[in-house]
Amino acid sequence: MDEPTTNDYNVVMAVVSIRFSDSPVHGRLKERARDRRVGISTLAERLIDEGLRMESHPLVIFREGPSGRRPVLVAGPQVADVIGSIVGGDVPVEQRRSRAADLLEISESAVDAALAYYADFTQEVDDEIAGRIRAAGEAEAAWRRQQDLLQR
Repeated sequence: MDEPTTNDYNVVMAVVSIRFSDSPVHGRLKERARDRRVGISTLAERLIDEGLRMESHPLVIFREGPSGRRPVLVAGPQVADVIGSIVGGDVPVEQRRSRAADLLEISESAVDAALAYYADFTQEVDDEIAGRIRAAGEAEAAWRRQQDLLQR
């Protein structure tokens, strides 16, 4: 039975009891949590969330990256890569899907899969794109400082 509780930060949390069948799943979960230095509940919640998302969006999987786990199309590119190549820009709206497919060398159905995920998790993808823009700006600023030092 789900029982809402609050933690030290007054965040409402649901307590869920999970029973595993006589299989090695629980042992693998404990081992993975230990290896990643996270709690079993934290890892289980992330895996369940990702599993539910993948069930709703079958062409999207999750991979580890420099800034953490990211949604990635089975066809290859990250969802943020696809969305970054579609949203905005100077390409007419009616040509954006085909242009992104050509640019990323994926099918238009893969572009549509990224758009479907984006429609459900817009803020998450927008935050990833904004983080990339910030990181690129910081990297460029660091490079410029280094170039200035070389000019001395």
